[in-house]
Amino acid sequence: MRFLPLLPLLALILIGLLVAPPAHGWWVEGHARIAEAAARILPDDVPAFFRAAGRDLGHMAGDPDRWKNKDLPHLRSTESPEHFLDLEYLDGAELPVDRYKLIDLLKQNKRQPSVVGMLPFALLEAHDRLACAFQDYRSKPEDAIIRAKCLVHAGILSHYTGDCSMPLHTTKDYDGRPDDKGGFTQKGIHARLDAFPEKHGLTAEELAREVKVEAISSTRDRVMEEIRHGHGLVDKCYSMDATGAFVTPTTESRAFVLDRCRRGVKFTAELWYSAWQKSATLPKPY
Repeated sequence: MRFLPLLPLLALILIGLLVAPPAHGWWVEGHARIAEAAARILPDDVPAFFRAAGRDLGHMAGDPDRWKNKDLPHLRSTESPEHFLDLEYLDGAELPVDRYKLIDLLKQNKRQPSVVGMLPFALLEAHDRLACAFQDYRSKPEDAIIRAKCLVHAGILSHYTGDCSMPLHTTKDYDGRPDDKGGFTQKGIHARLDAFPEKHGLTAEELAREVKVEAISSTRDRVMEEIRHGHGLVDKCYSMDATGAFVTPTTESRAFVLDRCRRGVKFTAELWYSAWQKSATLPKPY
Protein backbone atom coordinates (compact mmCIF):
# COMPACT_ATOMS: atom_id res chain seq x y z
CA MET A 1 0.00 0.00 0.00
CA ARG A 2 1.28 3.48 -0.83
CA PHE A 3 0.88 6.30 1.71
CA LEU A 4 0.41 10.00 1.08
CA PRO A 5 3.05 12.29 2.60
CA LEU A 6 1.84 13.78 5.89
CA LEU A 7 1.29 17.40 4.84
CA PRO A 8 -0.76 16.61 1.69
CA LEU A 9 -2.80 14.13 3.74
CA LEU A 10 -3.57 16.76 6.39
CA ALA A 11 -4.53 19.20 3.65
CA LEU A 12 -7.01 16.71 2.20
CA ILE A 13 -8.55 16.12 5.64
CA LEU A 14 -8.92 19.86 6.17
CA ILE A 15 -10.59 20.30 2.78
CA GLY A 16 -12.99 17.49 3.63
CA LEU A 17 -13.98 19.20 6.84
CA LEU A 18 -14.53 22.52 5.10
CA VAL A 19 -16.83 21.11 2.43
CA ALA A 20 -18.76 18.71 4.70
CA PRO A 21 -22.51 19.28 4.46
CA PRO A 22 -24.04 21.27 7.33
CA ALA A 23 -26.30 19.68 9.92
CA HIS A 24 -30.03 20.38 9.79
CA GLY A 25 -32.90 21.30 12.12
CA TRP A 26 -31.50 22.65 15.43
CA TRP A 27 -28.47 20.60 14.41
CA VAL A 28 -28.37 17.01 15.64
CA GLU A 29 -27.00 17.91 19.09
CA GLY A 30 -29.69 20.55 19.57
CA HIS A 31 -32.37 17.94 18.94
CA ALA A 32 -30.63 15.58 21.36
CA ARG A 33 -30.70 18.15 24.14
CA ILE A 34 -34.40 18.86 23.65
CA ALA A 35 -35.21 15.14 23.84
CA GLU A 36 -33.00 14.62 26.90
CA ALA A 37 -34.62 17.58 28.64
CA ALA A 38 -38.12 16.31 27.82
CA ALA A 39 -37.35 12.95 29.47
CA ARG A 40 -36.45 14.81 32.68
CA ILE A 41 -39.86 16.46 33.07
CA LEU A 42 -42.21 13.54 32.37
CA PRO A 43 -44.86 12.68 35.00
CA ASP A 44 -44.05 9.82 37.35
CA ASP A 45 -46.66 7.49 35.82
CA VAL A 46 -44.59 7.24 32.63
CA PRO A 47 -42.44 4.07 32.91
CA ALA A 48 -39.19 4.56 34.79
CA PHE A 49 -37.08 2.99 32.01
CA PHE A 50 -38.36 5.65 29.62
CA ARG A 51 -37.81 8.58 31.97
CA ALA A 52 -34.23 7.38 32.55
CA ALA A 53 -33.42 7.06 28.83
CA GLY A 54 -32.75 10.70 28.00
CA ARG A 55 -29.39 10.11 26.35
CA ASP A 56 -30.73 7.23 24.25
CA LEU A 57 -33.76 9.29 23.22
CA GLY A 58 -31.41 12.12 22.33
CA HIS A 59 -29.50 9.87 19.94
CA MET A 60 -32.72 8.60 18.32
CA ALA A 61 -33.86 12.20 17.86
CA GLY A 62 -31.17 12.72 15.24
CA ASP A 63 -32.29 9.93 12.92
CA PRO A 64 -34.75 11.90 10.75
CA ASP A 65 -31.92 14.25 9.78
CA ARG A 66 -29.62 11.29 9.12
CA TRP A 67 -32.27 9.98 6.72
CA LYS A 68 -31.84 13.09 4.53
CA ASN A 69 -28.42 11.88 3.36
CA LYS A 70 -27.89 12.98 -0.24
CA ASP A 71 -26.60 9.51 -1.15
CA LEU A 72 -29.93 7.94 -0.15
CA PRO A 73 -32.18 9.62 -2.74
CA HIS A 74 -35.29 7.46 -2.23
CA LEU A 75 -35.32 8.01 1.52
CA ARG A 76 -34.29 11.67 1.26
CA SER A 77 -37.11 12.54 -1.15
CA THR A 78 -39.81 11.19 1.15
CA GLU A 79 -38.23 12.30 4.42
CA SER A 80 -37.40 15.92 3.61
CA PRO A 81 -41.02 17.25 3.53
CA GLU A 82 -41.69 15.70 6.96
CA HIS A 83 -39.70 18.44 8.69
CA PHE A 84 -41.70 21.56 7.85
CA LEU A 85 -45.02 23.12 6.90
CA ASP A 86 -45.06 26.35 4.90
CA LEU A 87 -48.22 27.58 6.56
CA GLU A 88 -48.82 30.34 4.02
CA TYR A 89 -49.56 27.72 1.35
CA LEU A 90 -52.61 26.39 3.19
CA ASP A 91 -54.27 29.65 2.11
CA GLY A 92 -56.17 29.88 5.38
CA ALA A 93 -57.71 26.39 5.10
CA GLU A 94 -58.00 24.08 8.10
CA LEU A 95 -55.69 21.11 8.21
CA PRO A 96 -57.41 18.14 6.49
CA VAL A 97 -58.01 14.91 8.41
CA ASP A 98 -55.05 12.96 7.04
CA ARG A 99 -51.91 13.22 4.91
CA TYR A 100 -53.55 12.19 1.65
CA LYS A 101 -56.41 14.64 1.96
CA LEU A 102 -53.84 17.39 2.50
CA ILE A 103 -52.09 16.27 -0.68
CA ASP A 104 -55.42 16.40 -2.54
CA LEU A 105 -56.12 19.91 -1.21
CA LEU A 106 -52.70 21.18 -2.21
CA LYS A 107 -53.01 19.74 -5.70
CA GLN A 108 -56.43 21.38 -6.12
CA ASN A 109 -54.76 24.68 -5.19
CA LYS A 110 -51.87 23.98 -7.58
CA ARG A 111 -49.42 23.59 -4.72
CA GLN A 112 -46.66 20.97 -4.70
CA PRO A 113 -46.91 18.83 -1.52
CA SER A 114 -43.16 18.29 -1.33
CA VAL A 115 -42.68 22.07 -1.34
CA VAL A 116 -45.41 22.84 1.22
CA GLY A 117 -44.35 20.14 3.70
CA MET A 118 -46.00 17.43 5.79
CA LEU A 119 -44.84 18.23 9.34
CA PRO A 120 -48.28 17.95 11.04
CA PHE A 121 -48.74 14.39 9.81
CA ALA A 122 -45.16 13.41 10.56
CA LEU A 123 -45.99 14.42 14.15
CA LEU A 124 -49.42 12.80 14.35
CA GLU A 125 -48.32 9.55 12.74
CA ALA A 126 -45.19 9.29 14.92
CA HIS A 127 -47.35 9.94 18.00
CA ASP A 128 -49.66 7.08 17.10
CA ARG A 129 -46.76 4.71 16.40
CA LEU A 130 -45.42 5.46 19.86
CA ALA A 131 -48.87 4.78 21.36
CA CYS A 132 -48.84 1.35 19.69
CA ALA A 133 -45.36 0.63 21.08
CA PHE A 134 -46.47 1.69 24.56
CA GLN A 135 -49.49 -0.62 24.25
CA ASP A 136 -47.13 -3.55 23.69
CA TYR A 137 -45.07 -2.42 26.68
CA ARG A 138 -48.15 -2.52 28.90
CA SER A 139 -48.61 -6.18 27.93
CA LYS A 140 -44.96 -7.19 28.31
CA PRO A 141 -43.17 -4.58 30.44
CA GLU A 142 -40.00 -6.68 30.89
CA ASP A 143 -39.48 -7.30 27.17
CA ALA A 144 -36.24 -5.54 26.18
CA ILE A 145 -37.14 -5.43 22.49
CA ILE A 146 -40.42 -3.66 23.22
CA ARG A 147 -38.64 -1.15 25.45
CA ALA A 148 -36.15 -0.46 22.67
CA LYS A 149 -39.02 -0.03 20.21
CA CYS A 150 -40.62 2.59 22.48
CA LEU A 151 -37.38 4.58 22.57
CA VAL A 152 -36.91 4.44 18.79
CA HIS A 153 -40.42 5.72 18.07
CA ALA A 154 -40.25 8.35 20.80
CA GLY A 155 -36.89 9.64 19.60
CA ILE A 156 -38.16 10.01 16.06
CA LEU A 157 -41.26 11.85 17.32
CA SER A 158 -39.04 14.18 19.33
CA HIS A 159 -37.20 15.24 16.19
CA TYR A 160 -40.39 16.55 14.64
CA THR A 161 -41.54 18.26 17.85
CA GLY A 162 -38.15 19.94 17.93
CA ASP A 163 -38.56 21.07 14.33
CA CYS A 164 -41.94 22.48 15.26
CA SER A 165 -40.37 24.77 17.86
CA MET A 166 -38.08 26.31 15.22
CA PRO A 167 -40.13 29.13 13.61
CA LEU A 168 -38.42 28.89 10.21
CA HIS A 169 -39.85 25.38 9.80
CA THR A 170 -43.31 26.97 9.47
CA THR A 171 -42.76 29.39 6.58
CA LYS A 172 -41.94 29.56 2.88
CA ASP A 173 -39.33 32.20 3.82
CA TYR A 174 -37.30 29.60 5.69
CA ASP A 175 -33.90 30.76 4.43
CA GLY A 176 -34.18 34.36 3.31
CA ARG A 177 -36.82 36.69 1.94
CA PRO A 178 -37.15 37.71 -1.73
CA ASP A 179 -35.68 41.09 -2.62
CA ASP A 180 -36.56 43.38 -5.54
CA LYS A 181 -33.60 42.12 -7.60
CA GLY A 182 -34.69 38.49 -7.85
CA GLY A 183 -32.45 37.33 -5.02
CA PHE A 184 -32.87 36.95 -1.28
CA THR A 185 -32.08 39.03 1.76
CA GLN A 186 -30.63 37.39 4.88
CA LYS A 187 -29.76 34.18 3.06
CA GLY A 188 -28.43 31.69 5.58
CA ILE A 189 -30.71 32.70 8.44
CA HIS A 190 -31.91 29.11 8.76
CA ALA A 191 -28.43 27.74 9.48
CA ARG A 192 -27.60 30.61 11.83
CA LEU A 193 -30.67 29.97 13.99
CA ASP A 194 -30.40 26.16 13.71
CA ALA A 195 -26.86 26.22 15.04
CA PHE A 196 -27.55 28.43 18.05
CA PRO A 197 -28.40 25.84 20.77
CA GLU A 198 -25.37 23.71 19.97
CA LYS A 199 -22.89 26.51 19.32
CA HIS A 200 -23.83 28.60 22.33
CA GLY A 201 -24.06 26.00 25.03
CA LEU A 202 -27.73 25.42 25.79
CA THR A 203 -27.75 22.33 27.99
CA ALA A 204 -30.48 19.76 28.62
CA GLU A 205 -30.53 20.77 32.29
CA GLU A 206 -31.12 24.41 31.37
CA LEU A 207 -33.77 23.53 28.78
CA ALA A 208 -35.74 21.44 31.31
CA ARG A 209 -35.73 24.09 34.03
CA GLU A 210 -39.21 25.32 35.06
CA VAL A 211 -40.93 23.47 32.18
CA LYS A 212 -44.18 21.73 33.14
CA VAL A 213 -46.14 19.05 31.27
CA GLU A 214 -49.86 19.55 30.70
CA ALA A 215 -52.39 16.99 29.51
CA ILE A 216 -53.50 17.30 25.87
CA SER A 217 -57.19 17.04 25.00
CA SER A 218 -56.61 16.94 21.23
CA THR A 219 -53.24 15.98 19.76
CA ARG A 220 -54.26 17.39 16.40
CA ASP A 221 -55.22 20.78 17.86
CA ARG A 222 -52.03 20.86 19.92
CA VAL A 223 -49.91 20.22 16.84
CA MET A 224 -51.50 23.05 14.87
CA GLU A 225 -51.35 25.37 17.88
CA GLU A 226 -47.60 24.84 18.05
CA ILE A 227 -47.08 25.37 14.32
CA ARG A 228 -49.15 28.57 14.32
CA HIS A 229 -47.35 29.87 17.39
CA GLY A 230 -43.98 29.36 15.72
CA HIS A 231 -45.21 30.99 12.52
CA GLY A 232 -46.09 34.10 14.51
CA LEU A 233 -42.42 34.50 15.45
CA VAL A 234 -40.95 34.49 11.93
CA ASP A 235 -40.69 38.29 11.75
CA LYS A 236 -38.93 38.34 15.11
CA CYS A 237 -36.39 35.83 13.81
CA TYR A 238 -35.62 38.05 10.86
CA SER A 239 -35.33 41.15 13.04
CA MET A 240 -32.83 39.49 15.35
CA ASP A 241 -30.85 37.97 12.50
CA ALA A 242 -30.54 41.39 10.82
CA THR A 243 -28.55 42.59 13.84
CA GLY A 244 -26.27 39.52 13.82
CA ALA A 245 -27.71 38.30 17.13
CA PHE A 246 -27.80 34.63 16.10
CA VAL A 247 -24.07 34.68 15.33
CA THR A 248 -22.97 36.87 18.24
CA PRO A 249 -25.53 36.22 20.99
CA THR A 250 -27.20 39.03 22.87
CA THR A 251 -29.19 38.72 26.07
CA GLU A 252 -32.35 38.99 23.98
CA SER A 253 -31.38 36.44 21.31
CA ARG A 254 -30.22 33.86 23.85
CA ALA A 255 -33.45 34.27 25.82
CA PHE A 256 -35.44 33.93 22.59
CA VAL A 257 -33.75 30.70 21.49
CA LEU A 258 -33.88 29.32 25.03
CA ASP A 259 -37.63 29.97 25.09
CA ARG A 260 -38.08 28.27 21.73
CA CYS A 261 -36.14 25.21 22.87
CA ARG A 262 -38.02 25.05 26.16
CA ARG A 263 -41.25 25.20 24.19
CA GLY A 264 -39.94 22.27 22.15
CA VAL A 265 -39.17 20.39 25.38
CA LYS A 266 -42.69 20.96 26.68
CA PHE A 267 -44.26 19.95 23.36
CA THR A 268 -42.13 16.82 23.14
CA ALA A 269 -42.95 15.69 26.67
CA GLU A 270 -46.64 16.37 26.15
CA LEU A 271 -46.84 14.29 22.99
CA TRP A 272 -44.90 11.47 24.64
CA TYR A 273 -47.25 11.61 27.61
CA SER A 274 -50.30 11.74 25.33
CA ALA A 275 -49.06 8.59 23.55
CA TRP A 276 -48.58 6.85 26.91
CA GLN A 277 -52.11 7.74 28.02
CA LYS A 278 -53.61 6.73 24.67
CA SER A 279 -51.90 3.35 24.83
CA ALA A 280 -54.05 2.42 27.84
CA THR A 281 -57.29 2.58 25.83
CA LEU A 282 -56.21 1.25 22.44
CA PRO A 283 -58.09 -1.86 21.28
CA LYS A 284 -55.94 -4.88 20.56
CA PRO A 285 -54.93 -4.92 16.88
CA TYR A 286 -54.79 -8.72 16.70
